[in-house]
Amino acid sequence: MKKTKQPGENISLKTKKTEDPLVMNWINAQTNLMDSLRYLIEHEIVRNGVRNLQTFIPVERNVLGTASPVPGGIAPDIAPATERLAPSVEAMQALRDVREGTAEIAAGRQEVRVEPESPAARIEDAEPPAAKRNVDDDIDDDDIEAWM
Repeated sequence: MKKTKQPGENISLKTKKTEDPLVMNWINAQTNLMDSLRYLIEHEIVRNGVRNLQTFIPVERNVLGTASPVPGGIAPDIAPATERLAPSVEAMQALRDVREGTAEIAAGRQEVRVEPESPAARIEDAEPPAAKRNVDDDIDDDDIEAWM
C-alpha cells in the first residue's frame, strides 16, 4: 500500500531515459522546480478537482510531437499542444463580455457621480426644516457690542 505523504515530506521525481527534450528544457528552465510543479498541480485541482490522473492519461502519448511512439505522430486521443492551449471561442467571448460589462459599470459610476455641494449647503440640508431659522433675527445690538 502506498504511504500517504504529509506536508513537509520529500517526494522524489525521476525523468525517463527517453524524456522529450522539450520536457527537459522546461525542467531546466525552472529556478524553483517544486514551486513550478505546485503551480501546475494547483491549476489541475481548480479545473478538475483532486483525481488520479493515471486513470485519465493515455499510456502512450506524444502531446509535444517531438518523438513519435504512435505511427503517424500524435496519438489520436490527444490534441496538439497548440490546439489545447489556444483559448476557445467561448472563452474569448466570455472574456469580452466581462470586459464590456466592467466598462459599462465604470461608465455608469461616472454618470452617477455627483459633485459635492459646498459645506454650508450640506449643513443647511442636514437640519430639519423646522430647525431652520433666520440668522439675522438672532443677532442683536448686545452681541455686536461684545464683538468689538
